[in-house]
Amino acid sequence: MLRVSRLTDYACVLMTCLAGRSRDVVSAADLAERVRLELPTVSKLMKRMSRAGLVESFRGAQGGYRLARLPESISLADIVTAMEGPIGMTECSVHTGRCGFESHCGARSNWRRVSDIVVAALKGVTLADMQPPRLLAQAARRSLPVALRTDS
Repeated sequence: MLRVSRLTDYACVLMTCLAGRSRDVVSAADLAERVRLELPTVSKLMKRMSRAGLVESFRGAQGGYRLARLPESISLADIVTAMEGPIGMTECSVHTGRCGFESHCGARSNWRRVSDIVVAALKGVTLADMQPPRLLAQAARRSLPVALRTDS
């Protein structure tokens, strides 16, 4: 079975939480409480996201984290890559020359195709897309012309 690691999953949850408050600086303790993870885990993951340039970190009493870019410009591929390195189904679909069978392997090109499809799928989903349906519905209503809104 193919799946991302538990820490990568947690990183996606944390980043989605930040995306809901993309302009706010949110403390690690507040993030931990919101997503129900342990504070050391949240701190570890946010440091990795910061090193990858996906979040900005702020020190001090009002410190914390916020997205470094708009939610629409951070994809799941960005988060997975920050956590796990280059995305590839097999070693040879990411790095050339690390397999003794490479020169006579008929599967390599197809694994590379599969890897490219997985990468494209992860790039096609942004943190904006990951927002809970209630938040997406509110955003959609705000973008409708006033005459078409049901909440006005």
